[in-house]
Amino acid sequence: MVREMKNSIREALVKSLPIFLSYICVAFGYGLLMQKAGFAWYYALFTSFIIYTGAFQFVLITFLKSGASIVTIAITAFLMNSRQSFYSLTFLQDFKAMGTAKWYMIHTMTDETYAVNCTLSSEDPNRRQVMFFVALFSRIYWMAGTILGGLFGQLLGQIPDGIDFCMTALFVIILLINGKRQGIMYQH
Repeated sequence: MVREMKNSIREALVKSLPIFLSYICVAFGYGLLMQKAGFAWYYALFTSFIIYTGAFQFVLITFLKSGASIVTIAITAFLMNSRQSFYSLTFLQDFKAMGTAKWYMIHTMTDETYAVNCTLSSEDPNRRQVMFFVALFSRIYWMAGTILGGLFGQLLGQIPDGIDFCMTALFVIILLINGKRQGIMYQH
């Protein structure tokens, strides 16, 4: 039992390494932007703990600064993150078999964890454990990046302009990489 758990943790760490690399950078940017908007690092951590959807968290900064209504915030959050509910449907049987952990799995389903979960073999007896640890590690990566960004922003004091471009830059890079893989982009 302990050996299977160690193997699951090891596999989850390896599978979640690309998530770590992206989350730590983007969440760092989120922490910086929260600091720039006048919110202490622990507010950034709190929102990352409760909400855990990167794209919406960046939008939330603007909503919090502008005093948007809770209805506007809730509707936007629902619309921006509804796709993740559909991701969870793919793993309904797996999540159901996980008992009370299913609620955690549904809450932590992101584009990245979904992609990793899709690579796991349905024949692997440790599949559900690996799925759980990928979700757990990914959440830890995001919160760690948020804390680091917030604390760094606090130490830095004045945050330079352009940090808010990090989400856009991430999507452009993903588009370029995938476009190149698909033969859409031309090489010079």
